Amino acid sequence: MVYAWVKRSAARRPEAVAVLLPVLVMLVIGLWGLDRGGMWRDEAVTFQVARRSVPQIWRLLHTVDAVHGLYYLLMHAVLAPHPGEVGLRLPSVCGAAAATGLVAALGVRLCRPRVGLWAGLLYAVTPMTGHFAQEGRSYALVAAGAAGATLLLVRAARSARAGPWCAYGVTVAATCLLHEMALLLLLAHAATLALARVPARVWRAWGLAAAAVALLLAPLVLVSRSQSVQVAWLSRTGLGSAERLLAMFTGPARLVIVPYLLLVALAVLPARTPRGTFSLPAVALPLVAVPPAVLLTVSRWWPLYDERYVLYALAGAPLLAAAGAERLVARLPRPLPHAVLTGVLAVTLVLAVQLPLLRQDRRPDRRPDDLAAVSAVAHRELRPGDPVLFLPSLARRAALAYPKGFRGIRDIALSVPAPASGTLYGLEADPRELRRRLDRLDHVWLVAAPFATARAWSPGSPTERAKLAVIDERFVPRERIVRRGVTLRLYVRRPTYILAPPTGRPRPGLPSVGRAGPGALGSPPGPPR
Repeated sequence: MVYAWVKRSAARRPEAVAVLLPVLVMLVIGLWGLDRGGMWRDEAVTFQVARRSVPQIWRLLHTVDAVHGLYYLLMHAVLAPHPGEVGLRLPSVCGAAAATGLVAALGVRLCRPRVGLWAGLLYAVTPMTGHFAQEGRSYALVAAGAAGATLLLVRAARSARAGPWCAYGVTVAATCLLHEMALLLLLAHAATLALARVPARVWRAWGLAAAAVALLLAPLVLVSRSQSVQVAWLSRTGLGSAERLLAMFTGPARLVIVPYLLLVALAVLPARTPRGTFSLPAVALPLVAVPPAVLLTVSRWWPLYDERYVLYALAGAPLLAAAGAERLVARLPRPLPHAVLTGVLAVTLVLAVQLPLLRQDRRPDRRPDDLAAVSAVAHRELRPGDPVLFLPSLARRAALAYPKGFRGIRDIALSVPAPASGTLYGLEADPRELRRRLDRLDHVWLVAAPFATARAWSPGSPTERAKLAVIDERFVPRERIVRRGVTLRLYVRRPTYILAPPTGRPRPGLPSVGRAGPGALGSPPGPPR
């Protein structure tokens, strides 16, 4: 018995190494530079919502961000002991590591250990994986759930018991509750079953699991549709969208893209497989192709697409590349000595080519904005008691994420704070009350999002329009400080003898008010992402 156990353990050792080594590499990449010293806007939303009480989070989900509800509740538990940027991003690191291990496990199960090793390592060193491993959002966890559900599908289809199908359904449901765009995973799995030519009993079992998931997710889909204003910033897709996604899935360097695509093409060449057999291409090709293709196509008319929404589809790309490498090795006229090591060295070369991109990605300025830098400027320029006007209200996110820089200031427009109001940024005064508050001021600091400083911007909210109108009518700018993602401007009450309309620049001859800060003469940043 002992001999048999030792023999089984020795046989499984290559499989364990094939899974654990990529996980270790992913952990190193994910933990490298994890504390960037600043959150960007989406991470700030996670941070401030997760620190609310559970009833406050539940109230928020009725008005906004229902699609992220489960993730916010999870992060509430994670951040409760010690809130901070490392804790905010650590679940994503763990999710990326789990996804890496599951990709490797799929390669091992569907082909052989060295294919799993190559696929797992290639997944770990892909810049897109490393980027979302360090995002305080749900996408890396969704990728782990999708990879796990795919592995469970392969196992369940080979079993006559109900238990594996229940595990599959629960995993898919949990993944979709983390982000509803993961529902497209069911279409990929349906394509896999069709390519594998599974018997009718497998289709019935999968259909029951898929129906249960759809039924469970229906309320979330209905609620999120009523909150579709949250994705109003998305644009229609085109050929450029597909090209950018391809570069993200493989890595942008041409030295990587060309061999990568050649290996994928080699992997998907037709091959005879017994009916009901799950080949690696039959699993990986629908996973990498179906969800992005569906979302890109739909978004040509109804914009719903963003690269992060299909991060989970990335898992199929390294599996196909590894399968192509295996076919290439098998077709060589002579056996390739040290084939495993050769593949590992090839992935190491990919890492070396893409290492500069991974290094740059650890800098705060690689995100759309840096709210810590905004708070630092506010801490230097503002004094306790200074009146501050946020334009629009979402510009308040820097103060919510990093309140130290805004401590003691007077938020002129705010009526009900964000947690108590069940909103992301709080409820603001009506236009009449806002005018009354501003009429009592001789100066005010404006904290504005970049797009709010553009003359073409026309806010839909009456309160936002009132902010612009009062500032134009009653105040003149004296100082401007530009930081990536936000502009701080000091306005002073317009002297009664100045009759000309405001020009948007400091007027000569008026006494200087406030302190000149760095960047005061900088140009405003571009439109929001």
